[in-house]
Amino acid sequence: MKTTLIMILSIVSFMSAQSFDYVGTGKCKSCHKSDKKGAQYKVWLASPHANAFETLKSEESIKIAKEIGLEKSPWEASQCLKCHTTGYEMGGYEVKDAAFWEEKTDRGRPTKEVKRMTGLQAVGCEACHGPGSKYKKKKVMDALYKGETDPASVGMWRVDEGTCKQCHNEASPSYKPFNYEERFKLISHPYPDDLK
Repeated sequence: MKTTLIMILSIVSFMSAQSFDYVGTGKCKSCHKSDKKGAQYKVWLASPHANAFETLKSEESIKIAKEIGLEKSPWEASQCLKCHTTGYEMGGYEVKDAAFWEEKTDRGRPTKEVKRMTGLQAVGCEACHGPGSKYKKKKVMDALYKGETDPASVGMWRVDEGTCKQCHNEASPSYKPFNYEERFKLISHPYPDDLK
């Protein structure tokens, strides 16, 4: 039953992602970092989700990868990346060669695509809320919070226990019992009531 639910959620997420593009956590940060608005970015940054990709490079992750017979490094294996990055195999994070990460603009800064991809190297905002290309603008977000826009129409997903259990499930080689209510409190990042 759990496997069927996870597969259905993955298919729904994949179908939803096709109409919308992932923009990366950096785009979310610009509007969701101030304490006055709830400091959602700071809450995320202090959570294990922000470091999910980097954990794949740890000795423990490398050991687990060998134990389960992965042929690739954990940071290159789809079995790991689907839960340690944002939008993997759905138009989000992709494994890239070294040359990609070195791409620079004329001013010597990382290209827009490198910044976007870097912003997808974690369990970022869009891993739970959906690809942000259509709802990233302040005007759209205001309409969402006022109830004037249907979230699904702009790619925003409803977050619930099923969202979390797409990754926090027995399929993970490092699975630990998952209590949704307890764990959700640890990452909760609502807007203050006076802003709604």
